[in-house]
Amino acid sequence: MKSFLKTENMVVDSHCHLNKIKQDLDTVIKNAEENGVKYMLTICTELADVDEIKPIVKKYKNVFCSFGIHPHSVENEMLSVEQIMQFAKSANAIAIGETGLDYFYDYADRKSQKESFKNHIIAASKLNLPVIIHTREAEDDTILVLDEMRKLYDFKAIFHCFSSDVRLAEYAVKNDIYMSASGILTFNKSQGVRDSFKIVPKNLLLVETDAPFLAPVPFRGKECEPVMTNNTLQTLADLHHTPTEDMARITTENFRRLFKHCIK
Repeated sequence: MKSFLKTENMVVDSHCHLNKIKQDLDTVIKNAEENGVKYMLTICTELADVDEIKPIVKKYKNVFCSFGIHPHSVENEMLSVEQIMQFAKSANAIAIGETGLDYFYDYADRKSQKESFKNHIIAASKLNLPVIIHTREAEDDTILVLDEMRKLYDFKAIFHCFSSDVRLAEYAVKNDIYMSASGILTFNKSQGVRDSFKIVPKNLLLVETDAPFLAPVPFRGKECEPVMTNNTLQTLADLHHTPTEDMARITTENFRRLFKHCIK
């Protein structure tokens, strides 16, 4: 039987993909709840996700969802601002994304990625929802797009699964962009990521699993699940010289502030 870390204060897994988890979902949700991870935000990355996510959110009252098209998929699923808004409303999404730029794989044309990214930001602004940003090997263009859009639109943003250098972390801090820590934070080779999170003020910190991907230490090689948010939380707390229970409270309050109409 797996031995999971437990927290007494409530924890939120701010980014997971519950429809992609292979294990029994009832068990996964129970594991999370029994160990303090009380709420989860499950993320949409393509149109096929929508019909899988809706029944999950309906069944589990502590699970919320987003709507967005991942940069990998934008050439086949380029949506207008209006379409993004319609799908988000139909899914009762509390966030737009994940969206952004991924130049590591370059599965989609970079021009298309930028167009989709901008459409998602506009939709987020119009709906007054946070935009969840995926950026990989695309820091310069991510900053350029955000600077351009911030001149035209008012929106809140999250760098999910942050794995970039200190420069992007400094940009996030300067522009009040939330940074979400995933299991990458616990990896032996991720000192640069840990250095980035050290400079982020506590009021901009979130935690996530990106489940079923990126299981944290000591679960490397296993399917990730929301309960493992606690392992990343512990590492984040250590980086900020803060008790783990205090970091649980801080990150949950940050989520509550960002997603005002969700957690009472």
